[in-house]
Amino acid sequence: MDKSSVIGSILGLVCCTLVGFMASGGNWGMFWSEKGVIMVFGGSISVIFMAMPMEKIKCIPGYVKRFFLDKGVKPTAVIAVMNELSEKARRDGILALEAEVARIEDKFLASGMKMAIDGVDPTAIETTLRMEVMAMQDRHKAGKKFFDLIKLYAPGYGLVATLIGQVGMFGGLASADIGHLGHMLAVAVVATMYGTVLANAVAGPIGDKLSLRSSEEILGREMMLQGILSIQAGDNPRITLDKMLAFIPGPARGRFRQAA
Repeated sequence: MDKSSVIGSILGLVCCTLVGFMASGGNWGMFWSEKGVIMVFGGSISVIFMAMPMEKIKCIPGYVKRFFLDKGVKPTAVIAVMNELSEKARRDGILALEAEVARIEDKFLASGMKMAIDGVDPTAIETTLRMEVMAMQDRHKAGKKFFDLIKLYAPGYGLVATLIGQVGMFGGLASADIGHLGHMLAVAVVATMYGTVLANAVAGPIGDKLSLRSSEEILGREMMLQGILSIQAGDNPRITLDKMLAFIPGPARGRFRQAA
């Protein structure tokens, strides 16, 4: 479970609930508008179906799950694993890593190490693994695209509902029915609120978190790739470690150099 995602979600919910209570005095019914719900949420769903293929839409639960669950391998963990593999390969030979590969949980790293142990040409290894990274990027883009669509169009549908409410309000001026005018004005304002909250408090932050996760995972894959090629080339473990450390900030490198 990603603690920052949970904390941020709870904090945002608490803030909205607190301000809503302060503004309404506990009368939550004033924030309900079936017309606004239909327009904003229904309209946003229609945009998703228009803009994304069905196979991507079926993956939506996975996108949300990824927001709350961070299963990516951290750079420090990648360095530790690659350093251990490099030391063993230098000491016992690269074929001795076969037993270690069986215990590697990351499929990308395990696949690359298997190719290196089997003596596959380094260029072929790099090409194959980079194609895997490209495929992974495409999957991640689909997840961010889903939330970007909501972020972009939910406020727009809120505005459409607002305009519809204003038309109804102006159309009722002749009757001078204050109740009708107030109802249509509420539709206009509440629909705008729905679209704004959905875009800025839900879709926007989730999309940004997924984008950051994607960048971190790509960095981890690049570290693994360089480590695999270094081990296959028979580089000194210190050289392999230096290649790994190039991917992380300077202050975080000290403990790895001391351990080496």
